[in-house]
Amino acid sequence: MSKIFVLAPDAFKESMSAQQACGAMQRGIQKVIPDACIIQVPMADGGEGTVDALISSLRGQQIPCEVTGPLFEQRIHTYWGLMDAGQTAVIEMAKANGIHLLPPSQRNPMFTSTYGTGEMIKQALDLGVKKIIIGLGGSITNDAGAGMAQALGVRFLNHVGEPIQVCGGNLDLVKSMDLSGLDPRLADTEIIIASDVNNPLCGPHGASIIFGPQKGAMPEMVKQLDQNLGHFADVAARQIGHDHRHVAGAGAAGGLGFGLMAFTAASIRSGVELMIEQVQLSEKIAQADYVLTGEGKIDFQTKFGKTPFGVAQVAKQVAKQLNKPVIAFAGLVGEGIEDLFESGFSQIIGINPPDCPLEEALKNAEVNLQLAVSKVCADLDLVQ
Repeated sequence: MSKIFVLAPDAFKESMSAQQACGAMQRGIQKVIPDACIIQVPMADGGEGTVDALISSLRGQQIPCEVTGPLFEQRIHTYWGLMDAGQTAVIEMAKANGIHLLPPSQRNPMFTSTYGTGEMIKQALDLGVKKIIIGLGGSITNDAGAGMAQALGVRFLNHVGEPIQVCGGNLDLVKSMDLSGLDPRLADTEIIIASDVNNPLCGPHGASIIFGPQKGAMPEMVKQLDQNLGHFADVAARQIGHDHRHVAGAGAAGGLGFGLMAFTAASIRSGVELMIEQVQLSEKIAQADYVLTGEGKIDFQTKFGKTPFGVAQVAKQVAKQLNKPVIAFAGLVGEGIEDLFESGFSQIIGINPPDCPLEEALKNAEVNLQLAVSKVCADLDLVQ
């Protein structure tokens, strides 16, 4: 009887998408076990690749769009995903306002905004969706989602009641908010944030201090950005009647988590858990003899909500006493992986040849993954 393999990798950063990783794994298996039955389930964790993974798994479609980029003068051609017969939209904020859209010399979270993300939400509402899933990884913003709210009709007013175009660096000028123009369709739309960031909005563990420097913020800027977020949260709390700044995940994507909770009543979920649910991974793993997963790096951090860990946990729950082998592949296997074998992993395999330069590893990732999978399949009798 044909062996059934479920392939559930995340993207391998800077070298292959989750879909490409699935393809490489499938080729590797079929070279050794030609009659193997393959179930591809490309995965993501709410960050980069979430839209593509869900479109692929749920037979959704890309909706092309043109929106405002991280800087107001930028126009970005991108897309979001539509699935469930037009009932559910999936949006990655990074497709409109991501760090990759600005060269390092132009990265400055004092000037960037989430306005383009708001424009994508508005387009989804225009198509009559009932649910919007928003992935929050990879941002270059630090505006507490104010830009997003502005695109959806909120007016931010200064001390003399004039509207201002908000960005991370001028939130301290906001003295009041006019919520009367906020898109009324949001009230009838379920909005779910997919994020594995648990940071609050402000303070030592907040968006500015933890993530600001990697977005180009100098120490003085970080201080200013953090104060701005605190001020903005004060104004929002007064006008909305709820204070979301301390909620885990409020600090995701430079405070976009906060803005979505405050202005759209969004709920927040673990990106990996949401993905596992959406693609019905448990049901697929229940049929499998072997489960293959992976991502660019597997180390002690993998157990903190990364995709391979989520996949292994599902396999462990589904299998109970059946001992379904879960084999993980990584571009780099780091320190502290011993605990992972207690969590459901049978093997963790580095795909690159010894002493392989990084540039070469990234270029040959698909071939190296295929070869590593073939080698494991040839030895599978040993791990059954």
